[in-house]
Amino acid sequence: MAPAIKFWFAGQKYLVAFGAIYLLVVVLLTIPYFQSHVLFLNAVRLPFFANFDTPEKYGLAPNRTINLRLQTPDNESIGAWFVLSERYYLNFPDIPTNPAEHIAPALKQKPVILFLHGNAATRAFTARVRTYEMLSSRLGANILAIDYRGFADSTGYPSEDGLVIDSRTAFDWLVSQGKKPEDILVIGHSLGTGVSGQLAAQLSAEHITPRGFVLLSPFSSIAEVLETYNMFGFVPLIKPIAIIPGAAQLVKNAVIHRFDTLQAVPNITSSVLIVHSEDDWDIPDSHSDVLFQAFLDPHLPAMAKFDSLVPNTEDWEKFTAERDEREKKRKELVKTKTIPNFGRVDSFAADGRTVTLLKSLYGGHDYIAVQEGVVDIIGRTFGLL
Repeated sequence: MAPAIKFWFAGQKYLVAFGAIYLLVVVLLTIPYFQSHVLFLNAVRLPFFANFDTPEKYGLAPNRTINLRLQTPDNESIGAWFVLSERYYLNFPDIPTNPAEHIAPALKQKPVILFLHGNAATRAFTARVRTYEMLSSRLGANILAIDYRGFADSTGYPSEDGLVIDSRTAFDWLVSQGKKPEDILVIGHSLGTGVSGQLAAQLSAEHITPRGFVLLSPFSSIAEVLETYNMFGFVPLIKPIAIIPGAAQLVKNAVIHRFDTLQAVPNITSSVLIVHSEDDWDIPDSHSDVLFQAFLDPHLPAMAKFDSLVPNTEDWEKFTAERDEREKKRKELVKTKTIPNFGRVDSFAADGRTVTLLKSLYGGHDYIAVQEGVVDIIGRTFGLL
């Protein structure tokens, strides 16, 4: 057999094998048990065998971080770290012997950030520790970082409702320690933006207004993540089965943990900063465009819909006039600033709050909040600088 033919047959075998694996992955995504494990990845507990009682092992200063257990209303025990503000910590003449007694005074003197991480790993994961360090040093903020139920050393099993309960438990704990709700900044990353979006809507319904919400590398909903997600950064997850009528929609309908931030947007009344890197391979930055537009839409003129697929001249003229009016109003509302070698900031103010979209050129998915420029904009947006 000629080498070229052998190569062709070998290629066919690999293609068939890859196709079989791909179909298996897609089928498993429709089964709740596997879907939950793939979404949360809570079994991936990086760093392995972490000792949360010794945060110094992961780079934090001696006796700067307090390992906590928070009790949820439904009797789960949530692991958490309270990281003292760097500015507060460095005022000590020596290493404090009982850091827990400094939680209340640190909260009284310095800002606080509730950090809600993404899927997989733990609060001791390198990228997350670097994020705490950057936020704490650059903004002088205390950090409360939690591991949701089923993650790290927390009890229970993860679910959408459960993760929202965990975030509310952490928020309420900060209030119980003397911090006013309006002084708490909530930062969610990746999956944590789905959690913080639901938390924001819940607090808004109770007329509680925190300092604000930061959505780092967010998605509009899990269903849309399936639509846009690329395995290994370049292999589309759902698009190949779109050639089968109804197949893609069937998979999307099978999603049980929806984390639908887009649907939550109309119910959020707090100020919001959306941050996304253009070089994010995990979640396309188009998700942030969709979310920002959803916040903006209620403040723009509505556009009529055509009754037919082929509009007549009168309908088309009406459409173009409304489109132009809408674009004019958008330019009036949205202030745009381009920062050379860094990115672009779009922002508008309405209903007593601001909504801002930061699109950075760099940062990828996991290290977006390690960019000094990103943290500075967080600080300026919410009065922490």
